[in-house]
Amino acid sequence: MRVIAGTRRGIPLKSITGTDTRPTSDKVKEALFSKIGPFFNGGIAVELFGGSGSLTLEALSRGSDSAWIFEKNPKACAIIKANAEKCKFQEELHIVRGDARSAASIFAKAGVQADLLFLDPPYAKEEFYNLALQFVEQDLLSNHAIIVCEHEKQLTLPTSYGAFATVGTTVYGGSAITIYKK
Repeated sequence: MRVIAGTRRGIPLKSITGTDTRPTSDKVKEALFSKIGPFFNGGIAVELFGGSGSLTLEALSRGSDSAWIFEKNPKACAIIKANAEKCKFQEELHIVRGDARSAASIFAKAGVQADLLFLDPPYAKEEFYNLALQFVEQDLLSNHAIIVCEHEKQLTLPTSYGAFATVGTTVYGGSAITIYKK
């Protein structure tokens, strides 16, 4: 696993061993960023269920100004921190060790809006995809924001989260990516 493109292209990333996290493969990550826009002109990325932080670090490498990662596993937080240091994104990245269910309230207190929201919860936890609705209902997403959900291909997600409607689902092996825009 590595950073695919941008200012940190080619930097290898660590991931936690075991089955607690499921890193997005380089192939899926590359396809995902091709769909949502290969490069960004600033903005804030938010990743719920951070794992290795791979998606967020990719967004930073491709031009996001700053990012937030929410992860409750302390070992995963250590991996995210190590990956951020390797990529020299310590200043741009805010790592919050805590449950993703509290992410919207923490983000609201910070008084900012996200431009990119990644949700890749444990596959057995379908209800976690509804955390996107919390961000929508609390007006924590900018008007041009994109919501990206990675999930099992058999799972059908809602057609919308408030004003954010699906613009398509793409299947990659056993995984699928569903993208929402306003």
